[in-house]
Amino acid sequence: MKIPELLAPAGNLEKLKYAIYYGADAVYAGGKDFSLRAKADNFTLEELEEGIIFAHEKGKKVYVAINIFPHNEDIENLTSFIKNIAKMGADAFIISDPGVLMLVKELAPDIKIHLSTQANSTNWKSCLFWHNMGVNRIILARELSLREIKEIRERVPETLELEIFVHGSMCISYSGRCLLSNYLTFRDANRGECAHPCRYKYFLVEEKRPGQYFPIFEDERGTYILNSKDLCMLDKIPEILDVKIDSLKIEGRMKSLHYVAQITKLYREALDIAVKNPDGFVFKDVWKRELLKITHREYTHGFYFGKPDVNAQIYSTSSYINEYEFVGLVKDYDEKTKKAIIEQRNPVKLGDEVEILSPDRESYSFVINKMWDVEGNEILNAPHPKQIFQIEAEIPLKPYDILRKPAE
Repeated sequence: MKIPELLAPAGNLEKLKYAIYYGADAVYAGGKDFSLRAKADNFTLEELEEGIIFAHEKGKKVYVAINIFPHNEDIENLTSFIKNIAKMGADAFIISDPGVLMLVKELAPDIKIHLSTQANSTNWKSCLFWHNMGVNRIILARELSLREIKEIRERVPETLELEIFVHGSMCISYSGRCLLSNYLTFRDANRGECAHPCRYKYFLVEEKRPGQYFPIFEDERGTYILNSKDLCMLDKIPEILDVKIDSLKIEGRMKSLHYVAQITKLYREALDIAVKNPDGFVFKDVWKRELLKITHREYTHGFYFGKPDVNAQIYSTSSYINEYEFVGLVKDYDEKTKKAIIEQRNPVKLGDEVEILSPDRESYSFVINKMWDVEGNEILNAPHPKQIFQIEAEIPLKPYDILRKPAE
């Protein structure tokens, strides 16, 4: 059986480290320019180098996204960026544009090339073309079914790796190539500046009734006609293994650190279990509960089992479901005093019941009975962003543990 790589998003250096600690085999990241998530924190060159060193020390890989469709004025700076990343020893570049492919082959011939889903590869002939052009991996279009993917795998050489998305937000346009953001906000989605207008609320206006807005769906709130559910294939891992994919990709460079840690951990556990016993794989109830604890939309299998029905869209709202709040990060723990040092991410107070998400153990809850500031003074709450404080914890906590609590 081919054991696929688990590939997690790294929107910044901190998320890169958490993704690796929570089970990713590889991460994908972008610099401040040239990747399709311009609004993510992204990496400075120094941070990318630190991230690559960190990942390689852990035996993991880093893929750097340069998957915009560049304009003329981008080429000079892009050339310099590729040279700098090549010196750092990144494991691959993720590209979309043929011109960028030429640049990478010229400037960084030893670094592998992954073709972005933006290139919308939907058939085996297209995959063979790109392979002949020097591409090492194809990130297949999200519009494909598992049946189509299986045929591609059978018709292309084993030397060409195939990658698919298994979790995260779905773009309404064809393979992410969208002009709606450009038209409505002058922000180019194909250069990383998407304003996500597919999540807006829309009404119809009849030309002889200007100013009168009619719901597209019979609902007084209107409808979100372009708003897709989130992809989730956690319950279908054995079916994916049967297709013999090389890499399973989690979307989410703009998602929270809590999202990255939780989803990576879930897919790591499910993948490991399925590899050991694919015929006996059972989707655990606890996984279903854990999926609901991160900020999400309703879930769908996307196109993997054929064309999605009308229920794959969310017509009532574009809001996320947020049942839990990300409270803070464990920075250290003193076994003698049983005190944990926490970096706050959302307000937390004395008496709150918090849950611990950890890379290597089941989640568990306890009530915060005592809190102190950095000077050791007792406090009632921690209301300030990134505030450092201490809590009492009978069960030892560890760095990279995450605190969360039910949303109020």
